[in-house]
Amino acid sequence: MNKQSKIRSQRNPQSAIRNPQSEIHCGRYRLPIGERTLIMGILNITPDSFSDGGEFLDFERAVSYARRLVEEGADIIDIGGESSRPGSLPVTPSEELNRIMPVLKRLVGEIDIPVSVDTYKPEVAGGALEAGASIINDITGLRDKDMLKVAAESNCGVVIMHMAGTPGDMQNNPSYSNLIGELCHFLRQAVSRALEAGIEAGRIVIDPGIGFGKTVEHNLEILRRLREFRSIGQPVLAGPSRKSFIGHVLDLPVKERWEGTAAAVTTTILHGADIIRVHDVKQMKRVARMTDAILSGHW
Repeated sequence: MNKQSKIRSQRNPQSAIRNPQSEIHCGRYRLPIGERTLIMGILNITPDSFSDGGEFLDFERAVSYARRLVEEGADIIDIGGESSRPGSLPVTPSEELNRIMPVLKRLVGEIDIPVSVDTYKPEVAGGALEAGASIINDITGLRDKDMLKVAAESNCGVVIMHMAGTPGDMQNNPSYSNLIGELCHFLRQAVSRALEAGIEAGRIVIDPGIGFGKTVEHNLEILRRLREFRSIGQPVLAGPSRKSFIGHVLDLPVKERWEGTAAAVTTTILHGADIIRVHDVKQMKRVARMTDAILSGHW
């Protein structure tokens, strides 16, 4: 028995309890759930993202960076053409498509892992799926009926995220009476809408939306109580990478939040995350492997 088989044999019984499914269906791909933590690598083709805005607007640089993320161990590449940082302004669907489509088309022909599109616009999602994307990552939780239709008429995977308000106003004094209860309620309703629209359960992932309409205290509570989202019955994605709550706790700028991100990633995995969405794939892949080994007792 090789080392990867050992990990699978040790974690699968627990995963069967935590998840009613053993894989995520996304286009022609099947991503295993419970064998190990999956890594979603971030590629922002935007001028104003909070962490790497402007770095990958050049086509060749973006493609080269995506290849690097694959080499470093990404299981999914998540491409975004509009910043969702606090206070950001929306761009038109045509502008968003102009930013992502050249890179997306190149990647789907070159790499053998799913490409995800980070968008809440049905026009963008539809264009990306036609070009070969396998996952829609929607920060608005599939609230748009047209987005539901686009997803239902395809065989793509979907990530349903919670966000309070819009990126432009989500950090204007966010408040909750019962944070985890309200987030779980939102996500349960969103999953129900997706199922009713014809999106199979095996294509759905949920994301509590760390950093999206939450205070520092809210984000820390989500990390501590992430396991409670497992009650919804879908795989869980967590995206704490380099976010401002880490900067507030450690008093560090974006580019120096590696250790804080590693601590947050470890916590999410220990508390049940199936997928982590990160900027620093090589480093967080190592963190995930070590945490998986702690959980399983094998490596």
